[in-house]
Amino acid sequence: MHFKMKPTPLLPENRMARDARPSLLGAVLLAVALGARAGGPTALQDAPPPPLATAPVTRGGAAETSGFDGVVQAVRHTAVAAQVAGAVISLDVKAGDMVRPGQVLLRIDARAAEQTAVAGAAQVQAARAAQEAATRDFQRQKQLFSKNYISQAALDSAEAQYKATQAQAAAQLASAGAARTQSGFYVVTAPYKGVVSEVAVVLGDLAMPGRVLLTLYDPAALRVSAAVPQAVAARMVPGQAVQAMHVDVPGAATARITPVKTQWMPTVDPATHTLELRLDLPAGLSGATPGMFARAWLPVAGYGEARLYVPARAVVRRAELTAVYVQGSDGRPLLRQVRLGRGQGDEVEMLAGVSAGERVVLDPQAAARLR
Repeated sequence: MHFKMKPTPLLPENRMARDARPSLLGAVLLAVALGARAGGPTALQDAPPPPLATAPVTRGGAAETSGFDGVVQAVRHTAVAAQVAGAVISLDVKAGDMVRPGQVLLRIDARAAEQTAVAGAAQVQAARAAQEAATRDFQRQKQLFSKNYISQAALDSAEAQYKATQAQAAAQLASAGAARTQSGFYVVTAPYKGVVSEVAVVLGDLAMPGRVLLTLYDPAALRVSAAVPQAVAARMVPGQAVQAMHVDVPGAATARITPVKTQWMPTVDPATHTLELRLDLPAGLSGATPGMFARAWLPVAGYGEARLYVPARAVVRRAELTAVYVQGSDGRPLLRQVRLGRGQGDEVEMLAGVSAGERVVLDPQAAARLR
């Protein structure tokens, strides 16, 4: 016996659920398509960035000193130039060498000058021989005149010849001395103990009078030259001591350097309206070389203003860029270049780039991943 199963009719609620599934899927696809066509942001894009730890830019008290950018200079910086013309035949030093006073730096071809000096010495010998002959003749003429054998005119002529040969011998002697001195110009020596900073010639180059051959400086005598605005220089405390000033030279062995002497230049730069302040550094300061950046801190009357500070860990240093990540109005970090001042504990002074009340990100690496 076979039984035939009849299909069970769908209940009304089941039929409605089956018919609703494709309708619901189509509605979702339609909404996504309309959103993509309209270019509207998705829910993922509308999500705010994850919160980052920030700190406000705070104001500090009025500064007792003000910093001004400067540069390290050598008090004795010499450009050794040629005094004579000739080819460079010997070069005994290179850049970076320490030299002592009188040490030979280079030699110029002096063969022509040596021949001139030899010729001058021979002329001196000839002039001396003529002077001796004129002297003996003058002595004989005086003896003959005393016995009335010759006239006064003959004696005067002999005396004139004697004086002429004497003057000629002196002239030849001076000329020979000048030739010897000239030959000494072909050997260039160090004027003092120092360091060769640059060599401007190579073997075979033609040296000409006035052409710089090399430069050297004395590392024991350095100074910092800072450009101070005219308005600031007028507010300097009158009669202030040198100990009230100090200099920071990044890279030097000493962090805070007290100058041994200060000097204000008497003229104002017409282009920048600044005065040059020179601060002599102590002798034997290690780690400082000419050309290095320095900052001079000066006590200025009435010039101190409230300073801005941020945590030191918020500062980003990439090659020559110094910056911080500032939190924008939308909560996203923005990289902004800043100019740093002195450090104070865990904080560092901001000279430019930020304003009071702004917030900086404390984790620059996390802020860089969100940009």
